[in-house]
Amino acid sequence: MNSLIRIVTIKLGPRSYPVHIGENLLDETGRICRGLLLKGRAAIVSDRKVADLYGERVSEALAKEGFKASAHLVDPGEPSKSFSVAAALCEDFARHGVDRQSFVVALGGGVVGDLAGFAAAIYYRGVPVIQIPTTIMAQVDSSVGGKTGINLSAGKNLVGAFHQPIAVLADTTTLATLGRREWNEGFAEVIKYGVIREKGLLAELRDSTWNLPDLVQRCVEIKSSFVEEDERETTGSRAVLNFGHTLGHAIEAVAGYGTLLHGEAVALGMVAAAHVSAERAGLQQEDIEELVSVIGRLDLPTKLPVRLSRDRILEKVFADKKFVNGKIRFVVTPKLGRALLVENITVEDLESGLRAIDPSET
Repeated sequence: MNSLIRIVTIKLGPRSYPVHIGENLLDETGRICRGLLLKGRAAIVSDRKVADLYGERVSEALAKEGFKASAHLVDPGEPSKSFSVAAALCEDFARHGVDRQSFVVALGGGVVGDLAGFAAAIYYRGVPVIQIPTTIMAQVDSSVGGKTGINLSAGKNLVGAFHQPIAVLADTTTLATLGRREWNEGFAEVIKYGVIREKGLLAELRDSTWNLPDLVQRCVEIKSSFVEEDERETTGSRAVLNFGHTLGHAIEAVAGYGTLLHGEAVALGMVAAAHVSAERAGLQQEDIEELVSVIGRLDLPTKLPVRLSRDRILEKVFADKKFVNGKIRFVVTPKLGRALLVENITVEDLESGLRAIDPSET
């Protein structure tokens, strides 16, 4: 393997796994799977757009190591994260002879990773899954940590399972085919890591001084530290990774899945959360301005689309899984580089945060 490939190990005891980061990893898929002692059929789950770009290459890499592979394709975009698509995927697995000895290869962005991971978790009560993320969003965040899921009309990711992959292959060369909007949205999660753990990331993003493989590695290392401490969100420490997501998920749902990209909605949620943090955690105005500046530098939104109703966004918040026992579990930042989960946030606080990103209020 290329000596420039970086490996970050997610340390979860018997569920530990490597995250490989570097160039041309798609060609290593079969060798890595063989090294993991996998056998049987490889069920490659991808969307039609990504499959056109990389499906044959991954199939050939698996075939070189003696694996039989079948392709299972879904439509691109958030609407594919549904019960109907998950059911169709499992039926397709059965038709192609995918069995207990087989494994799933999730080839694509966050939607494919979440959907394929969920299907792998429920098919035969769980088969192994390899994550091959092809977007910045998926490489720095969603492919790591074992969260899988589908959406309901009531909200995002309300049905799912923890199902850790047995490996992640983050091939940074795949990012060259992203459209500008998809490229930019992935950096919302990088900004989040800057807010909650490593403030220096924000300056690097603002000044364009980052190196892509280094950036992916650092984000994976940050996420791994939270996942290792609180794999299933039982203590609350992993929930800090949800900074900007409580309102972001609600904004995404109200806009209509696919209207705003996930990272765009999270960017809006982070700006709103920063204003809530000013009221509840003492975040300084200059920190809010720095965050807004970095978000804007990456062409991510800082104001809601005019047509979105703040009341409807709040309704979605209360359907969110972060609303527990009548309390709003919300991540705030007292200063950039640190965050904490609190439960004393009121509806009025959220309304104030939404007003801060409402263009009609300016």
